[in-house]
Amino acid sequence: MTVSDSTAPLPEERRAHVVELLRRRGVVRVSDLAAELDVSVITVRRDIALLSSQGLVRRVRGGAVLHGEAAPAERGAAEAPTEQRLTIGMVVPSLHYYWPDVIRGVREAADAAGARIVLRGASYHAADESRQLARLVESGGVDGLLVAPTTTGDDGEALVRWLQDAGVPVVLIERAATVGPYQEAMESVMSDHALGASMAVRHLASLGHRRIGVITTRQSPTSPHVRRGWRRACEELGLDGAPDADTVDVRDPEWAGVLEDLLDACVSSGTTALLVHSDPEAIGLVQRCQERGVRVPEDMAVVTYDDELAELCDPPLTAVRPPKGAIGRAAFELLAARLADPDPERPAHRVVVEPRLIVRASSRP
Repeated sequence: MTVSDSTAPLPEERRAHVVELLRRRGVVRVSDLAAELDVSVITVRRDIALLSSQGLVRRVRGGAVLHGEAAPAERGAAEAPTEQRLTIGMVVPSLHYYWPDVIRGVREAADAAGARIVLRGASYHAADESRQLARLVESGGVDGLLVAPTTTGDDGEALVRWLQDAGVPVVLIERAATVGPYQEAMESVMSDHALGASMAVRHLASLGHRRIGVITTRQSPTSPHVRRGWRRACEELGLDGAPDADTVDVRDPEWAGVLEDLLDACVSSGTTALLVHSDPEAIGLVQRCQERGVRVPEDMAVVTYDDELAELCDPPLTAVRPPKGAIGRAAFELLAARLADPDPERPAHRVVVEPRLIVRASSRP
């Protein structure tokens, strides 16, 4: 029976129909319910999530059973509501920089667990991320989501609300967000970027630098954390003021002029060390220093944040290396734990992983 638009039941009636179908059939697939009730997969997932929180049903992969009942596969039956292999949707903002190592970490953990990853690349825009996520969820083929979404601005805030109501467990990667009237945290796994920046400042200070500046790119979601760690370490160490720039990245036509102004500010202020996010900007900085006769590290020590390309620079760059592979593995394991324990009272988990400082020639005495 397919419910037409003119006879579409109220939400309470629809959920009661779901419970009745489960009584009759034992187990029902999400995709079958969506087709039978003529609603979206997301709507069905939300209904099941609500019924689960009320103790009426229990979620299983791809569907639901009545609370206290076993799914066919759990009873040893020949059929199950879906293929028993866990399927995780993953959406990241880039497939080329930073994120490949995170993806490899997820793949390693998924392979060890016999799970499948469905990967989608986006473009640091909430609209693109929303489209990719909606396609994954509405397909009915994913059990949970790993996502690095845009969380700021009106579109980012709307995307966070959508994720909260998507009807499948979600773990944020290298992002943090809060939801609801009490601003409860969503589950997440993040590098401690502020700590990494602080480590860089303390390394430079240990070499005798008293004026340590920072350059970040305003487009990067990591920049606020880097700046917070830099500022905190400078205050704790009593370091003098130095250039503090949150600006365009190396791809912007204005970058060359911005870089020139920054180096002028370093010379006039007596700044002798810089923390730069990220590698392309740090490499561009070193190249321009050399063109201007500013020696690295003798006149200007440089530490970069990310360590994607840092070792290829001349001189090789000291770098803060976020634990990208460990982030991916931890994110998968957190989502798998959530799927294994669908108890609505399970508290949200936020995992923070420490980065490493890799000392190279750009900051050695």
